[in-house]
Amino acid sequence: MRLTLLTLLFMLAQGLPLLAQKPQPTDRIETCKQNYATLFGGEALTGKGTDPEMMDILQKFIFGEVFQTGNLSLKQRELITCVTLATLQTLPQLKSHAGAALNVGVTPIELREAMYLTAPYIGFPKMLNAVGTVNEVFREQGISLPLESAGRVDESNRHEKGAAIQDKLYPGGISQVMEGIPGDMGKDVERFLTDYFFGDIYTRGALDLQTRELLGYCILTTLEADSQLQSHYHGNILAGNTPETITADVIQTLPYIGFPAAIKALRIIKQESANPIPAKDNLVRLSKITVDPARLDAYNAFLKEEIEASMRLEPGVLTLYATAEKDAPHKITILEIYANRAAYENHLKTPHFQKYKQGTLQMVKELELVDSTPLIPGLKIK
Repeated sequence: MRLTLLTLLFMLAQGLPLLAQKPQPTDRIETCKQNYATLFGGEALTGKGTDPEMMDILQKFIFGEVFQTGNLSLKQRELITCVTLATLQTLPQLKSHAGAALNVGVTPIELREAMYLTAPYIGFPKMLNAVGTVNEVFREQGISLPLESAGRVDESNRHEKGAAIQDKLYPGGISQVMEGIPGDMGKDVERFLTDYFFGDIYTRGALDLQTRELLGYCILTTLEADSQLQSHYHGNILAGNTPETITADVIQTLPYIGFPAAIKALRIIKQESANPIPAKDNLVRLSKITVDPARLDAYNAFLKEEIEASMRLEPGVLTLYATAEKDAPHKITILEIYANRAAYENHLKTPHFQKYKQGTLQMVKELELVDSTPLIPGLKIK
């Protein structure tokens, strides 16, 4: 049986979370040509140049196979690619993909913010190299510089705003890691992380928290930063990314960083996906709902759709268990368990919850939300 390179990758990675695959095209050559034309406005597989055979292999693999793996948009793929190339400092390729990113709908300010995001990971000099390359593309396309400001904090609130994000995604920060650093200077590094990384950078506009965490994961994958990949896996989950999306993120970097680094990150995803967030952080709530009896069937249909989508798509939603009173079926109680408050807040923003909320607004007569404390934290519902 003939195996593709991606099949081999999954065999080597041994049982990674399955991706919600798009139907695979029967002709990767045609797919390659279509993707290449969309991204670069040119023709792939021309057989020209000094190394036509290698370019043929490269283009078919990247644009005919990798670009079809996982449920990522072209915008996401190009942001991931640009950040990866910036981390690698392969600036000629970054310039090409910066243009491709603009071609598929990435805005100039989104692309700039993706470059700024690399600074805490790779340092200011390399970030500035990447920004300079992207600015060349902006100038060539007649985009005026500087772009509009996206800063959201000042000296009075950068620590507070940064700490709020850090506490949501990484409770406890790096205090244990920094404990015992000579001269007690570990506390300075802790403050730098909160104020600079999360305060100055993560609060900026144009890119949402979910996107920043996803792009951060591909930077760490490129750097082969094992311990940070472990913690940032859970940060991604709390930001609203699924294991499948994180996996696709890593695979998108594979053609640029190679198999060894990608497989290392995929193994960490496999390992960390088996280690859920500690039960002590769970948010547990009882939702007691009284529904208009005349509209009960319609309400139950909305509820069923919302619960199924939440449990399927949101790793931070641990349990949504709905019951109705036997003698009063219009009185419904839902046991809700979320990984933590951040997961709950992300849940409220999802399209499926918003559809349920708007669709049932006139059906619900009473709603009581009761925050609860588990008597046996972490007990599984069989």
